[in-house]
Amino acid sequence: MISLVALDMAGTTIDEGGAVYEALHAAVAEHPINVGSEVTAADVQQWMGAEKRTAMRELTRLASGAVASDAVVEEMYEQFRDQLRATYAATPPVPVSGTNELFTELRTRGIRVALTTGFSRDIAEPLVRSLGWQPGPDSPIDAVVCGDEVAAGRPAPYMIFRAMEQTGIETVDRVLVAGDTVVDLRAGMNAGVRMVIGVATGKLTFAELGAEPHTHLLASVADIPTVLDA
Repeated sequence: MISLVALDMAGTTIDEGGAVYEALHAAVAEHPINVGSEVTAADVQQWMGAEKRTAMRELTRLASGAVASDAVVEEMYEQFRDQLRATYAATPPVPVSGTNELFTELRTRGIRVALTTGFSRDIAEPLVRSLGWQPGPDSPIDAVVCGDEVAAGRPAPYMIFRAMEQTGIETVDRVLVAGDTVVDLRAGMNAGVRMVIGVATGKLTFAELGAEPHTHLLASVADIPTVLDA
């Protein structure tokens, strides 16, 4: 029996038009440490869903072979954050179709809901608040866990474990994880949870998601009740 559903945010439960991808790519590619080097779309996609400062370090290593210092990473992060905030202000993110209905269904079934994200709290909190999802007595969400609040972000399993801790779930056999990126699936498998679901509402196709270990592939999180029923 599933007692906790842990869902990624951007691209999985939140439709933000690929703004995260574009902001991350620009922040790394436009920094002087990487000018003249190629930051490939494939490399960026491999690090989508990861904690953003970690992603910036790894993308710099892949692009130019350089080791990004803490100061360089913070410069990249400031650009990423500023571009993302500007994009979100111009075009506010909305729930992926069927997400609010999913939350209602999970509530009806007595299943707890956590959001996990590679965003840091300063980005995640206003985004969740804008959608009316901040955890509280009348919220559809029980917990929000950010990548900078654990020892290591995805593909490490620690955000999932933190979500379990915050919602009082003691065994991974009662947890379902869903996301739209490679690292979402890897984190779920690393955590050993009962269900690891790839959803095709991000940039990856079923074929690309299917190349990673998983238990299910779905068109979107709106289809999660079908696997719960099965």
